[in-house]
Amino acid sequence: MDQKSEDNVKKENLSFDAATEMSEEDILRAREGVLTREQQELIEKLDKEASVRTLVNPVINKLFYMACVAVTAYHFITSYFGTPAVHKHRSLHVAMMLVLGFIMYPFSKKSSYKSVSLFDWILIALSAIVPVYVWIDYAGIISRAGRPNTPDLVMATILVILVLEASRRMAGWSLPILSSIFIAYGLFGRSTPGMFGHRGYTWLQLSNHFFANTEGIYGSSVSVAASYIFLFILFGAIMGKSGMGAFFNDIAMALAGHTKGGPAKVSVIASGLLGSINGSAVANVVTTGAFTIPLMKKTGYSKEFAGAVEATASVGGQLLPPVMGAAAFIMAEILSMKYSVIIVHAAIPALIYYLGIIIQVQLRAGKNNLVGLPRDQLPNPLAVMKDKGHLLIPIIVLIYLLLFSGTTVIYSAVITIVVTIVIACLKKSTRMSVKDILDASVEGAKSTVPVAMACACVGIIVGVTSKTGFGLTMANAIIALGHQNLFFTLIFTMITCMILGMGVPSIPAYIITATIAAPALSKLGIPPIAAHMFAFYFAMFANLTPPVALAAFAAAGLSGGDPMKTGFAAVKLAIAGFIVPYMFVYSPQLLLIDTEFLEGIRVAVGACVGVFMIAAAVEGYLFGRIHPILRIISFAGAMCLIDSGLYTDMIGLGILVILVAFQWFWVKKSATVTAS
Repeated sequence: MDQKSEDNVKKENLSFDAATEMSEEDILRAREGVLTREQQELIEKLDKEASVRTLVNPVINKLFYMACVAVTAYHFITSYFGTPAVHKHRSLHVAMMLVLGFIMYPFSKKSSYKSVSLFDWILIALSAIVPVYVWIDYAGIISRAGRPNTPDLVMATILVILVLEASRRMAGWSLPILSSIFIAYGLFGRSTPGMFGHRGYTWLQLSNHFFANTEGIYGSSVSVAASYIFLFILFGAIMGKSGMGAFFNDIAMALAGHTKGGPAKVSVIASGLLGSINGSAVANVVTTGAFTIPLMKKTGYSKEFAGAVEATASVGGQLLPPVMGAAAFIMAEILSMKYSVIIVHAAIPALIYYLGIIIQVQLRAGKNNLVGLPRDQLPNPLAVMKDKGHLLIPIIVLIYLLLFSGTTVIYSAVITIVVTIVIACLKKSTRMSVKDILDASVEGAKSTVPVAMACACVGIIVGVTSKTGFGLTMANAIIALGHQNLFFTLIFTMITCMILGMGVPSIPAYIITATIAAPALSKLGIPPIAAHMFAFYFAMFANLTPPVALAAFAAAGLSGGDPMKTGFAAVKLAIAGFIVPYMFVYSPQLLLIDTEFLEGIRVAVGACVGVFMIAAAVEGYLFGRIHPILRIISFAGAMCLIDSGLYTDMIGLGILVILVAFQWFWVKKSATVTAS
């Protein structure tokens, strides 16, 4: 997020009257996934990726629609039947995304949002020239790798400029500036003082590295974007057209709406389920929060707390299997692991994260005497399942294909998309027309554009890092700052991840932190999956942490609360999520790494108890108000459970028993005294 956008956010306080004072009809429409104009404007204001042109020329608009359908058809067909040669496929994918991107995104806010300028058409033409050159002289480019000629240099330079410009339009200045700094580092490394100095490279060498091999722009991140990410974004668009979002909202309302503090639990459940499919924190906040935040406020939660609940739950969707955020696919590629293994490792920590939010919501409701919604205002769970329960079948099929069938992720995604379309036809309420399917394919292509461009732009950073050895140098620097101590190294890694994640979309944030910070943990003997999950968590949590907390700011826009206060409330609510990564570093069993079943159960139960104690300490409530000293003791007991050792677990459980017993008798005694 650039400085100007951030200043505008603070200045306008993101308060929309129509969002904060929603009618019952607006809330009902929001439950169905229909946003008001003000809510859509909020997404566009905070999420630069959503601020796109609305083409008024019917011919251009139709051609753009057909181009999106063609792009989706290409990716869907090649995913099933096989792709062209690596460089050809990736260059074509990047070119497609560049062409769509320059049509969708204007040069600046002052540019036309209704028509494509001449300058953009020039950029579109240049975008198309690059893959044509790659396809025509593919063998020559590969054979000349490291010894480029003048046409190679020209094409490489054009590609870098196009990627930087497209990323600037779609995600703001942060990522292009960071990429440019790395380019400068690659060029002038010889003049860099201290341990970060290197031999230095010419622009000919660097640009060819970005263009002619698979360690730069056409690297693994673009490979993942062109395969897994595109298909799962398409899957999310298809599910959205079938009414899956409304189903998640309704089933969450039916199951939890009547309980103490029910709307907040609805927010957690619905946002978690939806977020695990779409992987976009800001869009998830607005889509689900449009109806959950007004309900939370009506129940009695403060504006800031209501916004914080929605923000923390939406960010967590990127951590929750089966789909998680798109970054999880990149993690699988970097670690050369099956995606099915990644989601198994990620399952318990993600559930513990959501458990921590649910417990805090429950304790806050008890502390403030908040009740749930009347049952007669809630949907009937059996009726919801009867109407749309069949939409769970594609998710069950996906989980089966990923975990038990032995098929590839790409094949699983293709089959699941087809199954979704077929299953949706079983009921009239979810049946999709041909136009719905085409609209979903267009939405899938458009939604992939900013993700693909972020992956291409971060390829510049990864390319410089691999060329100069910066990643290894940075890892040594982090370890040196931590004085070879694991805990301090974790602290510095966390800070690095949080800083790099501020203002940068979640996918490049993870790639950068995985490239720079994760190796530091691996060098200290941490299992690679634990090191990457640690970086992954804190790259995602940058969406919650002020001063740049896009998910929290979006939630504040819906609640009418103060953005910064909402951000700090979100950090407090997500405190378990900030501690869970330390848990699975010290106790890799939590990630089910080389763990027997009973051992995994013991560690998971200990972690759940620890999260409960953290929530009680943070909220200061358990049966009744907790004395500040007991809150400190409770938090200390939770810290004992971070290490899965038998003695530390016994100490933590002992503190829990003392805390529960003391609070129970104290509240009971207080009630007796009051009654007498």
